[in-house]
Amino acid sequence: MTETAINKASYEDLFRIPGNMVGEIIAGELVVTPRPSRKHAYSASALGGEIVPPYQFGRGAGPGGWIILIEPEIMLGEHIIVPDLAGWRRDRFPDVEDTNWISVFPDWVCEILSPGTVRVDRVKKMPIYSQHSISHLWIIDPTAKTLEVFKLKSGSWILLESFAENDRVRVEPFQEAEIDLGNLWLE
Repeated sequence: MTETAINKASYEDLFRIPGNMVGEIIAGELVVTPRPSRKHAYSASALGGEIVPPYQFGRGAGPGGWIILIEPEIMLGEHIIVPDLAGWRRDRFPDVEDTNWISVFPDWVCEILSPGTVRVDRVKKMPIYSQHSISHLWIIDPTAKTLEVFKLKSGSWILLESFAENDRVRVEPFQEAEIDLGNLWLE
């Protein structure tokens, strides 16, 4: 019996994908998905607008002390992952690295679901995030207009709360400032 060699994707493979796609390496596989739709991008930008001022800059009710990025490349073991948003407590964020990817796992990630990414986000990425001790995960569905808030406990994701439509929320790890979910939906 002859075994077929499986070629694992390398970082260089990411440079060969079209510019209108997002590339990640998950379990050695090159995963290529379309750039986010306008509904998806709107939710990501609006969420950034809600949490960056209080948590990155310390404005209003927020304590500051965070670095929050949209679509950063993060190396988690053998994986190169691109969450929709990610946040690090300032004292854990590496200001300078010799690579484009960030080598320190974030404290919080947010995935915004699209029809083309829902399986990757829920089935492939969620377990990787837990294996790498990311404490908080939010999943936003801009079509269903929902937010699910997860916390890592003993290596497993625990759903803390679910919200929808125009709920006003104060949730971990950003509970000091109220977020109006109605601002996240394009309609």
